[in-house]
Amino acid sequence: MTVKTLIPILGDQLNRTLASLRGQTKDDSVILMMEVWDEATYVKHHKQKIALIFSAMRHFAAEMEDAGWSVDYVKLDDDDNAGSFTGEVARAIERHSPETVRVVEAGEWRVQQAIEEWPDKFDCAVEILPDDRFVCSHAEFREWAEDRKHLTMEHFYREMRRKTGILMTEDGKPEGGDWNYDHDNRKPPKDDMAPPPVAKFEPDAITREVIELVEDRFADHFGSLENFRWPVTRDAAEKAADAFFAERIEKFGPFQDAMVHGQDDMYHSMLSTSINLGLLDPIDLCELAQKAYEEGRAPINSVEGFIRQLIGWREYIRGFYWLNMPGLASDNKLNAQRGLPEFFWTGETDMRCLADCIRSTRDNAHAHHIQRLMVLGNFCLLAGIDPREVQDWYLVVYADAYEWVELPNVSAMILYADGGQLATKPYAASGNYINKMSNYCKECRYSVSKKTGEDACPFNPLYWHFMDRHRDRLESNHRVGRIYSNWDRMGEDKQSEYLDSAQRFLESLTPARKGWARGE
Repeated sequence: MTVKTLIPILGDQLNRTLASLRGQTKDDSVILMMEVWDEATYVKHHKQKIALIFSAMRHFAAEMEDAGWSVDYVKLDDDDNAGSFTGEVARAIERHSPETVRVVEAGEWRVQQAIEEWPDKFDCAVEILPDDRFVCSHAEFREWAEDRKHLTMEHFYREMRRKTGILMTEDGKPEGGDWNYDHDNRKPPKDDMAPPPVAKFEPDAITREVIELVEDRFADHFGSLENFRWPVTRDAAEKAADAFFAERIEKFGPFQDAMVHGQDDMYHSMLSTSINLGLLDPIDLCELAQKAYEEGRAPINSVEGFIRQLIGWREYIRGFYWLNMPGLASDNKLNAQRGLPEFFWTGETDMRCLADCIRSTRDNAHAHHIQRLMVLGNFCLLAGIDPREVQDWYLVVYADAYEWVELPNVSAMILYADGGQLATKPYAASGNYINKMSNYCKECRYSVSKKTGEDACPFNPLYWHFMDRHRDRLESNHRVGRIYSNWDRMGEDKQSEYLDSAQRFLESLTPARKGWARGE
């Protein structure tokens, strides 16, 4: 057939309403999908992450073929695979001689830089379209951010509520009277908690083939494939969403920050992988959440908290990423230089909270947001771990991690490496917070009630070590400054105990091999 349009679809664009597909006819268009080595290895992604993306891509390609589209699918182990998006588009142009290459902009900075070179590299027209699967465009976010000293997410979130009309009354006010119900969503875990199991899916023939490929080609990558049960099709993802709204959203809100040893999913939706692949539409999910509230199946605090994650935080993080790249990747305003501890890869640490979060990360390619922020991330912040090493670790280990969402969350939110443009204060906490929000401390080798010494929870002295070494920067922060009054009242002897305990712990850490995450 004569090919008018070649339509490359990337692995996180698995949506049949994608802008590049709209208005195109099936009889003169070819969809190009590519499994390429560069994308699988620019960091050594978790095995489940690679398997998830490749399997979802193969299933999507089959669905599009069933719908009547011509799909040119390049597998990783195909002969002559060029190993890069640009190389595979060039080969496809040779095969099909299209008039136009029509592609939706990439989610990640480095991929978009490559795409923007295509018009100069190829002898056909190249049309690069905005990704309108998001509520807020890049231009809209830049306009919102202009002249603001602090890019407060809450202000942005309210704009997105108004724009979409989600959880809004007819007279333009927030449903329930408040914009944010986070104050109702901080309950610690209960002893008798038994969350309903998350919907999981046995690998089919396509997924099993991909798992074999990953085990063979990426044997030295982090993580296990044994527990792979992710949804890899839109149908499966919708079933997972239906199960969440039927069984889990009611208690999602109050217990979204709770952590329980061995309970990896709690009441979380576990839908982020499907959303970030394109299998689920965030607005559809927000409307389902709103329906659950309207029908009395979920309280306002759970529904609002879920919606805020999607049209608030997710949209905000994307806008912040594109506003601040490429500089965001190298920000290190706290001058953190310590190497990532080896136990982040092995899980071998006596700190029970860290060990459990790393175990879940290794086995499931997942840990929920408080585990990522207030256990793993809090440790990296307090210990002064090099932001680039922390960024690479998070990008490697989580199945839902793409740089546009991972980098600002880690660099700016977790590590305060941007100096406070995103977060109004560092999310630093002692062991008391973890003890309050989890059951980790009950059987830990360290005592959370001890503040200093070999048996003290390391978070306790590390907290004050962090505050002391960054006093010049943080003392003027209105959300942090009063803490230094407590520090000063301790006296020099007590201060020295904290600092010495923290220093001894830091010196005991064994750093991982630098650059391992990038195969260096």
